[in-house]
Parts: sequence; structure tokens; C-alpha cells
Amino acid sequence: MTDSWTKRVDSGHGDAITEGLFPVGLVGRPRRELGAGATWVPGWLTLEQQRWLVARFREWAAGPVPLRAAEVRGHRMSVQTVCLGWHWRPYEYTRAAVDVNGQPVLPFPDWMVRLGRAALVEVTGDPGSGEGYTPDTALVNYYDDQARMGMHQDKDERAREPVVSLSIGDSCLFRFGNTRNRKQPYTDIELASGDLFVFGGESRLAFHGVPKTYPGTAPGDCGLATGRINITMRVTGL
Repeated sequence: MTDSWTKRVDSGHGDAITEGLFPVGLVGRPRRELGAGATWVPGWLTLEQQRWLVARFREWAAGPVPLRAAEVRGHRMSVQTVCLGWHWRPYEYTRAAVDVNGQPVLPFPDWMVRLGRAALVEVTGDPGSGEGYTPDTALVNYYDDQARMGMHQDKDERAREPVVSLSIGDSCLFRFGNTRNRKQPYTDIELASGDLFVFGGESRLAFHGVPKTYPGTAPGDCGLATGRINITMRVTGL
């Protein structure tokens, strides 16, 4: 649920819809299917949950492996990443951050497995849908005002279980495409703080990216003053 509210609206009969009666999130940001197996749920995380996750992010970024911008084909990414469970670098997962400082990454927490399972139940409506889902790695990305993410596929995993994505902080333009190439057709949506996005099944290898972020759009009480955090849980199959 978002904490944006409609303004007072005159009904034309002398009465008014009071501020707070109809949250904008219920009308302007409905749940949406972007493809087979791809579901967007705006405002899934509460502000309390967001603040708690931001505090965990700060702990993860403090070590043993710090935030770092990976290098892809000789170019440094503008997004910074810290990993849990397995360390990701382009085209490979390792237990230690061999391209940073050689330290082992933090373990994947049990509570995040439960969170990932709850996300699948949310998007499917099936209470049993999350029972076999056991993510073992998370790429936790931090976007500053200038950070971008080019169109890409999440295909370094051996497994093809769904990817669960959570957004906290500033909103971003998220582009979700097709499974064939980086070109159209694709769909642009605005992911905001607290949003859930899950893609699996036929959409598991869809190209996707973040062309821009929107500075200053984070809720004041989400725990993150500037930038955007994106937590993506995956099953490596390793």
C-alpha cells in the first residue's frame, strides 16, 4: 500500500471524498501482468519492512565484501552490487568474491527464503506455490541518481526458477521486454518503493533493464534518503 493519497474531490452534491479515503495505490497503481509468468505488485512491502531491509542492506555493504561495480566486457557498471549466498560476476557465480577482495560472501539468510516464497504465493494466489522455491543467492543492487542498467537476461543461473525482485527508495523506469532480443516489444513501468516484481515461466529469460531513476521520489520514511535498492533473489542451481 502506498502512502500517497487522493486530494479532496467535490462530488457535485455538496459532499466530498475526504483525503485518505481512497488511496491512489488502489486506483492508479493496480497489480499488473506484463507477460506469462511476469507479475508486478505495487506497494507490497510496508514502510516498516522497507526500513528493516535498508538496515540489512547497510550491514551487507559493510562487509566482508563491500559494494562494488562489476565490469562487463571492459566497461564498469554504474550500478553497485553486494551479493548473498553466491558472489556474482558476469557469467559466473563463486563462493568468494574473487574479483573484489577474495573474501567469502555472506550466507543467504533463511528469512529471505521465506520472503521469496511469500512473494510467489502473492503473485499466484496459490498457498502452496512457494513450497519448493528455495533461492540461494541475492544480487542486491544500489542505484545512485546516475545509475542505469542496460537490457539483459538473467541467464547465469543453471536453474530457471522465478526471479523475485524488490524495490526500495527512489522510483525507476523499468523496461521489461521479450525473450528474443533487446528491442521492442517491451513494456515500461515505474517501479516505486515497496514494489514487488516476479518473473518466471515463459518470461524467465525476458530481457529487462533500468533506463533511468527518478531522484527525490523515495518516501521520506522508507529508510533510504537517496538512491534505490533492488533486491533480486534467484536459484542458481549450483
